This record gives sequence, structure tokens and C-alpha cells, in this order.
Amino acid sequence: MALYDFDWVDAFSARAFGGNGCAVVHGGAELPEAVCTAYVRETSLVECTFTGPSQVADVRVRYFLASREIPFAGHPTIATVAALRDRGLFEGDRITLETGAGLVPVTLDGDLIEMTQVAPEFGPFADPALVAAAVSLPVEAIVGRPQKVSTGLPFCITVLRDRAALEAALLDLGALAELGRALGADGIDMMEPFLVTLEGATPAGDTFSRLLMAPPSPPEDPFTGSATGAMASYLWRHGLIDKAAFTAEQGHGLGRPGQARVARVGTPDAIEGVRVAGEGFVLMRGTVDLPSDPGPQGR
Repeated sequence: MALYDFDWVDAFSARAFGGNGCAVVHGGAELPEAVCTAYVRETSLVECTFTGPSQVADVRVRYFLASREIPFAGHPTIATVAALRDRGLFEGDRITLETGAGLVPVTLDGDLIEMTQVAPEFGPFADPALVAAAVSLPVEAIVGRPQKVSTGLPFCITVLRDRAALEAALLDLGALAELGRALGADGIDMMEPFLVTLEGATPAGDTFSRLLMAPPSPPEDPFTGSATGAMASYLWRHGLIDKAAFTAEQGHGLGRPGQARVARVGTPDAIEGVRVAGEGFVLMRGTVDLPSDPGPQGR
């Protein structure tokens, strides 16, 4: 057993209990995956991060779901930088993170933390009928063709016709598995559709989104920074939004309103990167005693 400092941060929010929570375990990048995923399950959060030294960046960050390690995630990036800043672990207004998806530069402008996600990768289009079945909606609720898009982590970006459809969506695990197989996902929890409407949850927003999640994750993600970058890339690429920068909202239906500023690097036809910015509120600080092996119950 060893003690690690941790911070619990609400990302994409300037207040407690808003946005999406993430526990940042400082110095924990050395821990095995089984311990890290067990810790995520213990917190009941969607994701947690574990930091460590890096030879190519200012800090190394590992990202974990309850089920596995993933290369990158958006709200945990905001949370990690907010925690590092709160503890005075770096100086200035810039920091570079080493992640499984590559180097992620982050800049700070007052309370706003802005990460630059990698250039989008546009994958195959999905059959709208498969996507509709996965979220228990009629196919007529979907606008255009859903598509697999990644700015570090892949999502099936799906535009819905209105907010009523967004609020009615309900995950069907059997249909989700079929969609995942069609898109080449390695497990059903890798390709949940990221649902978006072209209207904000509030007058300040330009888009409003939901991400329904498969077990062992919680049923819904309050705010998804990595999917927001992929979603913005899809909207720009297919001419669904004219603005080079806009405000994305998520989590309001869960009572955890979150907001991000999203900006394009490059042109709609040649996107070089996506800037996603939000605030982070450090809610809790403490220490956690973690084993080097989770034991049979943690596997």
C-alpha cells in the first residue's frame, strides 16, 4: 500500500457539483491497470487520471474508465490541469501533457483551461437504423449520416432533429453491441453514439449533447470533452455549423450543467486541431491509500 495525493475536480464548470467529476491521483501513473480501474469503480465516476513524470512533456497522464485504460479523455484533461495548477505543480500559462493519444498542449487564460485536441480522424459512416436502435429512437429522429470521428478517442457522432428526441434517447445494449461491431469497436463501451442537437440547453449555447454509457460506467456522462471535439469536427466538416468557434453544452438534464468553448484550427475541409476550453472546480483534496495489486476482488 502507498499513499497518493488526489484532487476531485468538477470539469467544465466554475462551481461545485457542475460539469463532470474526475479524481486526479498525483504520482499514480506507476500503478497497474487493475488498480486504476478498481479505483474508478470505487469512486463511481466515469473516468479518473493518474499522473507521473514524462521525458517528452511536462507531465504524463493516464486515463481510466471503470473497465479499461483509454488513450485520452477531455474532461479529465481539464480536471488534471486544474488540479496541477491548484497545487502549484507548474508555473506559467502553458503545460504539455503526454497522453496515449500523443502530446496535448494546454494553455490557461485566467480560469479558462484550453486543450488542443489532435486533428480529427473521420472513420466510416454508420447505418442510421443501427444508431437509432442503439438509442431507442425512430430513424427519422436522426439528421444526416452518423459517423465515427476521433480527436483522440472515437465516437459515433449523431445529430438529432430536436431536443425532444435528445431527451427521449435510451440505450439499448444489444443494439449498441451490433452498432459497435459494424464500426469495428473493441467492446460495446467504445462506440456509444454521441448525440447532439443544434440548439443550446441555455441561450448561451449553440449545441446540446448527451452521451449514454454502457456498464460498468455510469448510465450517462455529464460532460464529454473528447466527444465534443469530435462532434465539432463533424459539424464543421459537413457544413452544419458556420461558426469557427461556438459554445457546447451538456449535462443539464442531469442537474450538472457543463459548458465548453470550442474553436477550430484550420479550415472546415482541413481541420488541423480542435481547441476545447472550460473551467475546473477543485471540490475535494486528500490522500488515498492504494495497493500495488488490487487482489481478486479488484480484477
